[in-house]
Amino acid sequence: MAVRPVFEVLENEKLFERREVQFTWFDGRALEKSRKNIQGLHENYLATNPDKKILEISTKSEEELGVKLSAFNLMVRENVSLESAFQGSKVFKLGGPYTDIIGKLSLYAKSDGRLKKSGALIGFSFEGKNFPNKPPTYFYNWFYVSTLATNKDLADELLERKFDAFTDIAFNPNRGKVNCQAEAAAIFVSLSRQNLLSDAIADEKNFLRIVYDERRRF
Repeated sequence: MAVRPVFEVLENEKLFERREVQFTWFDGRALEKSRKNIQGLHENYLATNPDKKILEISTKSEEELGVKLSAFNLMVRENVSLESAFQGSKVFKLGGPYTDIIGKLSLYAKSDGRLKKSGALIGFSFEGKNFPNKPPTYFYNWFYVSTLATNKDLADELLERKFDAFTDIAFNPNRGKVNCQAEAAAIFVSLSRQNLLSDAIADEKNFLRIVYDERRRF
């Protein structure tokens, strides 16, 4: 058995609810195994939430939209994926940002050896903007939400299809992972439904206030 989070959209200041769901896990890296795991996760979530509409966001998704919304495929600009830009923005105690990573393909960017040999992660720097490493998900969520907002066709399709919850089968908090594209997508949808998106992405400080400071009341 395995446990993975489902990020459920809320239409209040909390923005989303993280729900832990248990399901049968199939070992292996084959696409078929990943999709069986996604199916099991979704089925068990929907068993107690039958009115919800759920989408897997990853390169393993059976939905074309879910694949396109993966950080590996969501484009910051031409030939630059969100994943590559995110990895190339990391600032470590002993080095970085390694901006040459930004031009690499997503898979190679994520596996660049310097990312594991430069000490503790202390922040992020992208195109003249500096971000702290706290809250830990701040930069990633801001980057994902603001990037998706500039990809109008994708953003419109996501909102038009009215998904209520999101998953990323590769996101395993037990292995120290913090950032999750499914969480970021839930934030994007919630902000959009509450007419807060434009204000939130107008300035990174606005994003911090709306997405983090207001959520701390819960």
